[in-house]
Amino acid sequence: MKFSYAMLPDCPLTESLEAIRLADELGFHACYAADETWHKDMWLLFAAAAGSTTRIRLGPSVSPVTLREPSLIAQAVATLDELSDGRAEAVLSSGNFGLLAQYGIDWQRTRPLSRTKEALAVVRTLLDEGAITRQGEFYSYEGLFTFARPVQQRVPLKLGAMRGPRSFEAAGELSDGCHHALSYTRDAYEYAVRHIRAGAERAGKDWRALDIGAWVVFATGPDSAAAKDAARSMVGIYASSMPAEQLVRNGVDPAELKPVIDAIGAGDLARGIELTTDSLTERLSVSGTPRECAARIRDEIAPAGVNHVICAVTDRALVRAFTGRDLEGVADAATQLRAIHDEIMPAFA
Repeated sequence: MKFSYAMLPDCPLTESLEAIRLADELGFHACYAADETWHKDMWLLFAAAAGSTTRIRLGPSVSPVTLREPSLIAQAVATLDELSDGRAEAVLSSGNFGLLAQYGIDWQRTRPLSRTKEALAVVRTLLDEGAITRQGEFYSYEGLFTFARPVQQRVPLKLGAMRGPRSFEAAGELSDGCHHALSYTRDAYEYAVRHIRAGAERAGKDWRALDIGAWVVFATGPDSAAAKDAARSMVGIYASSMPAEQLVRNGVDPAELKPVIDAIGAGDLARGIELTTDSLTERLSVSGTPRECAARIRDEIAPAGVNHVICAVTDRALVRAFTGRDLEGVADAATQLRAIHDEIMPAFA
């Protein structure tokens, strides 16, 4: 089981860089960040991090092909790969539907899966060949080339998927893996892995060789209640992007979450957090002491065939930046990264 660190780059960048360096020293597989306008630019952050790290892989999870033209994603990935001496990778998706709405884009009219599959082919071609001529449904090029060339012989490209089943099957068939965000039950991951495997086998690939990642809201520390309260602050913000089918696979009736989402959508974060019950937090996060978090991963995530846990670490600074809540007793990012390394990783070695 690989363990990676997912960050939202909203803290002071010096703190973000220190956290990435620590994750590198501790042996985390990768550091990922969301390529979204809401946050500080992850490409520039990771370019800065590349020079002060030696092992950790770097890249977006996810980069939205609806907002960022895929040839520019390829250019950025190749440049980051050179800066990091071959440690770049990327996870692509159609994008966060809430962010698209703020751009005036109705995601249902974008044909998200078809667009993402074509964008994946564009990025793959430019990374592998350095040039592309293509007359596609969404993207067309005539002799486009780039001098941005990766160090790796083959840069890993994966797809993000949440709804399914076709998105999971596309990830298994066409890409190097799938990052499935915001699921926490064995049923949800068995569903995802079943369809990833079907896609991989259709392409004649060994599904077990793919990167099958569980991207989870995560908070840990010696004080279980404090860690769960940190997660509670963020559950509604994240869960607002979960499709109804995914909520059901995680044991949540969409109607149960609707008041939380409505409050957050109206800009009343305090009310949204107040309405997020302990039960919702338990179902929609991996939080608590390191022992509790390890048990959740062992019982609900690992048995399905997931081989990569991506911890979206929720610490005091992130909660304060997003919600204005200042939670005493919540472990900082460095403490949580050390706890993952010292107390959770060994259980899955």
